[in-house]
Amino acid sequence: MSMYSATSKAAALPQSAEEGAAFAGRPLSFPVSVAKNASGALASVAWVGFGLSCLLWPDLGDWSRTHEVAIAAFAIGGGILIAALLGRFGAGLQSRAPWLLALGLFLTVWEVATAKFAWLPLPFFPPPQAIIEVYTDDLPKLLASAFASVKLQLGGYAIGAAVGFLTGVSIGWSRSVGYWVHPVLRFIGPLPATAWLPFAFFTFPSSWSASTFLIALATGFPVTVLTWSGVASVSNAYYDVARTLGAKPSFLVLKVAIPAALPHVFVGLFMGLGSSFAVLVVAEMIGVKAGLGWYLQWAQGWAAYSNMYAALIVMSLLCSGAITLLFKTRDRLLVWQKGVVKW
Repeated sequence: MSMYSATSKAAALPQSAEEGAAFAGRPLSFPVSVAKNASGALASVAWVGFGLSCLLWPDLGDWSRTHEVAIAAFAIGGGILIAALLGRFGAGLQSRAPWLLALGLFLTVWEVATAKFAWLPLPFFPPPQAIIEVYTDDLPKLLASAFASVKLQLGGYAIGAAVGFLTGVSIGWSRSVGYWVHPVLRFIGPLPATAWLPFAFFTFPSSWSASTFLIALATGFPVTVLTWSGVASVSNAYYDVARTLGAKPSFLVLKVAIPAALPHVFVGLFMGLGSSFAVLVVAEMIGVKAGLGWYLQWAQGWAAYSNMYAALIVMSLLCSGAITLLFKTRDRLLVWQKGVVKW
């Protein structure tokens, strides 16, 4: 037998269960499909277990959403199981199956340890249905607080990012600007923005403007430093090539320095976003009479811990959504560096 024919036969052999099923002319068998989506089936069992934990034992408190939470858990578990058995457990959902499993188990333990046996003291650790009850009964106040926080956050973050970007480009490009601004940055930058609370609330005419200043300050410092670092680290070869082609200084700044520094700029924007959220909560707790920070303070004062946890979840979702949006913006603007920058 020639080497060519042996190689051809070896290449024709199926290399996986799916290829073997296609090679034999029949669909993939049911057990193989279930084994492939075992993580999805386990996640379904975990969510069904959470639903059963809501119904098997009576509640130790007066919570009106227990049955609705159980029905929702059964629906989620059934949807995951159907998707797994039909082989439609998509790549994205399949990669999240371990998290779905962990979340179902966590909710089950949480339900049993709070609402059923009070292993965790109430009301400091409310059950899941208590938090769902907040979202259904106190939704208008929670949404108004979230809207106020987003409005305050966006204003302060935009001002801080813009000022930090312009300052960083100026320092990185001009030595004379760096001579005057760099010492000021080294003096003000290391101080946490919350340390300026007394100064801000005394100087500015309203708590809203003072909070905007503090958020801008928390955002501006990392954006300034990282933008400055990005502009200063641009290779001189880029400038030499552009000057050879007759580029003016404005072209060097706008078309060479800033695009090359954008990866550093986005790192500064990410760092500033986290700092600004921390300052936002503190400012709303102390001075601003609206927002999620104020809602947290109000809930703590009335010992409404379920409202407090509900506000923390909303705050976490807002922060995660802002980070995701920033990632999408970065990927769109830096598509020309895809595969080069790893972060």
